[in-house]
Amino acid sequence: MKSNKRANLRFDSKAVYIPHDPATHSISPPLVMSSSFQYDADIYQRVVDGERKDVNIYGRCGNPTEYQFEEQMMVIEGADACLATASGMAAISVTLFGLLKSGDHIVCDWTTYSSTHELLDHRLTDYNIETTFVDTANPDSVRAAIKPNTKIIYFEAIANPNMKVAAIPPLVEMAHEKNIILICDNTFASPYVVRPLEWGVDIVVESATKFIGGHSDAIGGAICMKSELLPDDFLEQIRWSTMVKLGAPLSPFNAWLLLRGIQTLGVRLERQCKTAAVLAKHFESHEAVNRVWYPGLESHPQHDIATAQMPSYGGMLTFEVDDADAALAVLDNLELSSFAASLGGVRTTTQIPASMAFLDVPEEQRREMNIADGMIRVSCGLENAEDLIQDFDAALALL
Repeated sequence: MKSNKRANLRFDSKAVYIPHDPATHSISPPLVMSSSFQYDADIYQRVVDGERKDVNIYGRCGNPTEYQFEEQMMVIEGADACLATASGMAAISVTLFGLLKSGDHIVCDWTTYSSTHELLDHRLTDYNIETTFVDTANPDSVRAAIKPNTKIIYFEAIANPNMKVAAIPPLVEMAHEKNIILICDNTFASPYVVRPLEWGVDIVVESATKFIGGHSDAIGGAICMKSELLPDDFLEQIRWSTMVKLGAPLSPFNAWLLLRGIQTLGVRLERQCKTAAVLAKHFESHEAVNRVWYPGLESHPQHDIATAQMPSYGGMLTFEVDDADAALAVLDNLELSSFAASLGGVRTTTQIPASMAFLDVPEEQRREMNIADGMIRVSCGLENAEDLIQDFDAALALL
């Protein structure tokens, strides 16, 4: 299929279609498990002359299975380029270290994944890179935080764990009028729910470990780009200047697993989004639940923004019980749902964000992020929604 025809396919068709392997005619992508590749005089000279991705040099520099994953991510994100990495945090780190230098400034949303927050608030300060944390759902606060040395505005499409949704168009407008790179972490949403590059965002980072892989069996990340502010070969530049030097490539086997996951992304997310909506409505009227955060609820503070930006509202939700002890009691008594650290898989997984994902963030900062001790985060899987409700109700009845 020609690339222009492929680009016009609807999302599910884009996700499923992978060109057959020209060497074997296999419709399943081949897995190339090799750290080294045989040179000959021609390949050697091409490498010496500066060719990189068109020849196989060394596993840390790239691999054919990894390149196929990058190609598939470009298609489903609507990107012009993609760079695969060893994890979602590797995607974030490689992007930031590839863009920033000493003296630069970042504007970032307060409610950002804890490891990202710690990287910005602690590690990057060692390199004289400052971050101002604001509420990106309030464009005025973002504009007020911009400085002459601001290089990046960073936000999450759906924030972890309070499901905040920032309006993308105002962020694009204010970033681009000042030549600031706009970066979105799209992990909680996935490209099925929203494709920020289509809204004008410059770079999207994904933890492919989550919804893209979808089976809780592979770790990987992706950096996807569509930007008029950056060179067309920017991601190839940081492949060599940053990713290869930090030693953060995606392994071939994980690339193969993630490729397989992409093909079912649409059908999985369709089910997961529907289940999340059912659970959110159920919890909203539950006597043991104090509050529910889900963009699809009219009670969500950015419901109208989410409706404008997302054809569906995602497979993640958060609800709150009285305190941390109550949250633990609920999760420890679930039988169908899993009490685990990650998200995006075919099993419904739950966690207590304040004492798990955000454990290393000081309590005062967690309060500013609106992360309460009694919050329970739910990543909806493929189980029957009524069975999940029974599982949660049985655990909540113990409070």
